[in-house]
Amino acid sequence: MPRKNTRNTKGRIISTAWKLFYEQGYEDTTVEDIVFESETSKGSFYHYFDGKDALLGTLANIFDEKYEQLKGSMDPEMDALDKLAWLNHELFAMIDASVSLDLLARLLSTQLLAKGEKSLLDRNRTYFKLLRRIVEEGLEAGQLRRDRTANEIVKAYALWERALLYDWCLCGGEYSLTAYTDRVTPLFLEGYRAAGRE
Repeated sequence: MPRKNTRNTKGRIISTAWKLFYEQGYEDTTVEDIVFESETSKGSFYHYFDGKDALLGTLANIFDEKYEQLKGSMDPEMDALDKLAWLNHELFAMIDASVSLDLLARLLSTQLLAKGEKSLLDRNRTYFKLLRRIVEEGLEAGQLRRDRTANEIVKAYALWERALLYDWCLCGGEYSLTAYTDRVTPLFLEGYRAAGRE
């Protein structure tokens, strides 16, 4: 008997849930809606999640799916800082287009209140692995300043992105997240450029 693709089932539940949260709103989306739209079962749903609230911490999975897609379309000729700015633009454009302010605020609040696993800080995420690879390549190529380690640069960049998201939520989404990050992120990243490189 072939084994079920459990990752695919869980992934379908997560992606369907976030699609419905965006289209219908979190409060108006039921577990039954998610099960029906994902073509799974209630048993499968409750195997992976205690309830609808447990899905709030899975937005990081959606972000990582986006990073998996972006890895393949990133221009290898860009330098490390341009790659980081491009990734930032692409993710924030996705958030602007398909993640409501309410959902993002809920995700950030679950991370603040979480006692155990904090998905946004999980160093095994595609996000952190990709950032580390880009930064290490940039250090090796002499594009980034060498008085900071790869870990320090990755941590600062991730902190920067979380700060932008948190501020956008605090301001009630009164400005375009993508337009704002396109203006300020390159300025932030310039602080990590190796002296004499432009």
